[in-house]
This record gives sequence, structure tokens and C-alpha cells, in this order.
Amino acid sequence: MSEEKSVDCDELSVKSTSGIYHGWIIAVVSFLAVGGSIGFAHFGFGLFIVPLEKEFDWSRTQINFALILGIVVHLCSPLVGRIIDLFGSRYVMAISLLVIAMGFFLRSIMTDLWQFYIFSVLIFLGGPGAAMLPAGRLVGLWFPSIRGRMMGFVTAGNNFGGLVSIPILTIIISFGGWRIAFFATGVMLVALSVLTYLFVKDKPDDVQKEIGKRWTPSGTTLQAIGKATTGLSVSEALRTRAFWLIGSGMTLQQFVRTTLVTQLAAHLVDVGFGASQIGASLSVLAFFGVTSKIVFGRLSEITTARWAYTLVIAIQVSGIGSFLFLSGSGFIPVFISLAVFGLGMGGVGTLGPLAVTEMFGLKNFGSISGFIRQGVIIPGIVGPLLAGYVYDRTGVYDLAFQIILGFLILSCLCFALARPPKPAGGSVSL
Repeated sequence: MSEEKSVDCDELSVKSTSGIYHGWIIAVVSFLAVGGSIGFAHFGFGLFIVPLEKEFDWSRTQINFALILGIVVHLCSPLVGRIIDLFGSRYVMAISLLVIAMGFFLRSIMTDLWQFYIFSVLIFLGGPGAAMLPAGRLVGLWFPSIRGRMMGFVTAGNNFGGLVSIPILTIIISFGGWRIAFFATGVMLVALSVLTYLFVKDKPDDVQKEIGKRWTPSGTTLQAIGKATTGLSVSEALRTRAFWLIGSGMTLQQFVRTTLVTQLAAHLVDVGFGASQIGASLSVLAFFGVTSKIVFGRLSEITTARWAYTLVIAIQVSGIGSFLFLSGSGFIPVFISLAVFGLGMGGVGTLGPLAVTEMFGLKNFGSISGFIRQGVIIPGIVGPLLAGYVYDRTGVYDLAFQIILGFLILSCLCFALARPPKPAGGSVSL
């Protein structure tokens, strides 16, 4: 061993020139996987509402019912999380991305509403294992000393996917039709599956072998890796007040995604925005979502993920409130309101996994996160029905958007009241 590598592991500095720290490659692949599996699927959904409405004469309630089928994401999350905890992320991510790709391929040839629902189930079924569950584990393991910043980067793939997918899918739908757009999304996801299989590693031994290579993050030591892999058991976590408050807060916040975000493009069409204005509005939402993840990921390292989460929810309240108040005032006020809303909404994807890690540790991160996600079944079912019902009865989405403002305020209180549980036998030391 060279003199540069003979120092104590806990004080190891970045001096080796034997290669680049593999965690950076994993971070980039995870970023792309999150962007492909969440960004394209969720941000892009609204772009297909009007084309499907015209093609098949489906109502918006019927189209939005496909989103309700997203409950399979949460129903299978504990099982997927447990598999990740036991066997790692590599195969789970690769297979999950292929399942999502298959759903998009099949959507491109659908002819009936029941087919749309079944193929949507495939897309949602691959969701837990393709993005956030493995991403939370990978970031916590490979970047224990800077996990806030790196979780911000990786989960920014969600908004980056939205930023990229909106103009791309808009162009494809305009010139090639919605079927070609679905097929092209499937091709992209297959490519991401291959990248994941080739590059993802998540065993503690894999990380230890990389310590000392170029660009190893400061503070990445054997001791830090050991701490990162500790945590409460599932049964211990379930007995804490923090579990139920964090779970309730995340559940209430998710109404924003299922009730507002998925309907935003259609809402902007209804209020008279043109295609270019809608594209710009959704793009600014995605852009500030990326900014939010980076900023609040870093803030979580300075304060805590819990308080950072509380802040981003408060920002969402102000953004949505101004959006509703100013939506009839023209493009510029709406554009600014969506920028504020995006600044709050984007941080949620980063701070959720960080809050779970902060409260309960990484040892059973997948399983605990999977159980927390069960609560999101509620907005997954109620949100799309609420949006579709309100629109079909009133012709506008305003009442549905006003209701979720109240849910956001309650969510903010949940996170403010949560307290880290006392470590069981010192198992959580993060």
C-alpha cells in the first residue's frame, strides 16, 4: 500500500489517483433513472389528456382513473423495499425500468379504455423499484457525509425529466401523434435499464473498495459507512410517533401531485393558454423544482430534513395560493406563481427519503419507506377522482385546488410536530 493510503480510514483524504470514486457514476445513473421513471411518466401525463380525450371521447374522470391505479405503487412498496434491503438495488432497478418501458410500449398500441388501465398498472408497478426506494439507499450508502446534497442532485432527475419531457413529448405529439410519444418513452426507459444493470452497486464492501479514489467525498470513511448502515427495525419504527406524523405529512402533501400537477397542463388549456405558454409554464415549474432539490438538500445538512420539509410545504402553500388568486390575471403572474410553487414542490422528493433516513436510519430504509408509502394510497385514489369530479361538475379545477391548500397546511403541522425517536440501543446515529 502506498504512503498516501496508509493513513487511518477515519481520516482518509482524497489523494489516490487509482480511479474515480464509483459513487459519482451511480449518482448520475440514479439521476437518469429517476428522470425517466418519474419525470416522463408524471409530468408528461397531462400532455396526453386532451389527445386521448379527442381520440377516444373519454371523459377526464375516465382518463384520471388511470392515476388511481397508481395505488399499486404503494401496495407493493413494502415488498419491493424489503427485497432491496436484502438483495440490493441493481437487479430491482433494471427490471423495474423494463416493466415501465413495457407499459409505455403497450400504451402506444392500445385501442380501448380497459387496455389503458392495464398498461398504466404496469407503469406504476415498476415505480417503487425504479426510482426513489433504491435512490434513497444508494445515496445514503455512497455519500454518507453529504447525503443531503447528493439526494438533491439525484432526485432532481424527477424535475429534469419533466423539464426535458415536456418539450420533447409536445413536439412528438404535435408531429407524430400520441402513440409515437408513448413508444419513444419506452425506448428511452430500456436504455436506462441497461445503464442501471451495468453500473449500479450497493454493497458496503463495494463502497469500502472505493475509499481513497479520486473525488472520494470528504468524510467518506469506514466509520461513516458503518453508521450509514445502522437503524431501527421496522417494528421499532412503527412504534414511534415520528413514523405516524411523517407518514401523515407525506400523505397529505401528495394530494398536490395527484390533484394539481397531473391536471395542470389541462387546466392551463382551459384558462386560454397557448401551447408555447403551457410549455413555458410547466418548464419553469420543473426548473425551480430542480433548484429546490439542490437548495433544500443542502439546507437539510445544516438544519434537519424535517424542518427543511416543513419549509418547502409552506412555500407550496404560498405558490398555489397566488396561482389561484392570479390565474385570471394573465401569463406573467401565473408564470411567477408556478416558479414559487416549483421551488416548494421540488424539495419534497429530496427531503422525504432524507427525513426517513434521519428518523430511522438506513438499515431497513426500503422496508420502512415502503410502509410509509402505504398512506399515499389515499391521495392516489381520492386526488384524481376529486380533480375529475370537480371539473366535470363545475367546468374548472379551482375548488379541488383550494381543498389541497388545506391539506398542505395540515401536512406542515405534522412535520413541525414530529420528533426524532430515541435510538434503540444506539442503532440510529446519523
